Amino acid sequence: MSLLSGSNPSQAALLLRLTLGIAAIAHGLMKVFIFTVPGTVAFFGSLGYPPIVAYLTIAAEIGGGLLLILGIATRLVALGQIPVLIGAALVHAGNGWVFSAPNGGWEFPVFWIAALGVQVLLGDGAAALGPKLYGRGTDGSRSPVRA
Repeated sequence: MSLLSGSNPSQAALLLRLTLGIAAIAHGLMKVFIFTVPGTVAFFGSLGYPPIVAYLTIAAEIGGGLLLILGIATRLVALGQIPVLIGAALVHAGNGWVFSAPNGGWEFPVFWIAALGVQVLLGDGAAALGPKLYGRGTDGSRSPVRA
């Protein structure tokens, strides 16, 4: 099948999965190395969230991003990332639409939510480790057990 004709859902899911995973890890590492963990905890506290929410957000971004890249529990991980991005969209909602606005707008988190929703619908895609680990095909069906 030609790249420009027909459909390539398995490759599309892979590309989306890798993009979402890399973006999530980058955001998590930004909270660790640029804002620092204490700085991130303080920021979340200034929003009224308990410190644990900052730690869970960092873990969800870094751990979830890694799982997305590897293609492990893709649908569940993508679904689990959505509340994190809803929180980000709510934090940025008062800043306007465009994410380049002062303090960032809500455009990017809302787009990211939509992309995560597409990943939930598409599933693992090509080159995912999850189906190999759990004995399932990329469509969720059981793969034959091999000796």
